Amino acid sequence: MSNLSLPQLLQPNLVAPGTLAALPLHQLLAQGIRALVLDVDRTLLPRRGSELPPAVEAWLRRAQQTLPLHLFSNNPSRSRIGAVADQLGVSYTTSAGKPRRGPLRRVIEQLDLPHSQVAIVGDRVFTDVLAGNRLGLYTVLVKPVNPEGEPCPHDHWQRLEVQLARLAGATLS
Repeated sequence: MSNLSLPQLLQPNLVAPGTLAALPLHQLLAQGIRALVLDVDRTLLPRRGSELPPAVEAWLRRAQQTLPLHLFSNNPSRSRIGAVADQLGVSYTTSAGKPRRGPLRRVIEQLDLPHSQVAIVGDRVFTDVLAGNRLGLYTVLVKPVNPEGEPCPHDHWQRLEVQLARLAGATLS
């Protein structure tokens, strides 16, 4: 997918109106999505949190009824990410090195689906969205989550990423 321009690489296919819990699952299914690769930190878990907010867990349980899920995190903590994966009964990858393609390619191979039928969902433009767009996945940008499952403000790095993506020509809408 290297023939994409910088704005295309940074533009998610879908910008969710809130956190993962507010993401319309039917919209993903209507796009032909058959599997989800999910970022963990601030997408599923709040910063420094180790418990899924109830609304996020409920969304994940609904999604699991229809789609395979894979947790995909740059976080090196196998115990933290593994605990969430075990709670949900799903596979996971730590130290993913997003936006590198190799680890994500291996997940796609395990899912045994065309890239266009896999969505990556995360709260960061320069890791989650860029990694997915580099491989032709359907990319979804969600707002970061707080312990109550509500949107929380972007941190300094996320705000900078959004500004840089917009300067590069991505609309992020």
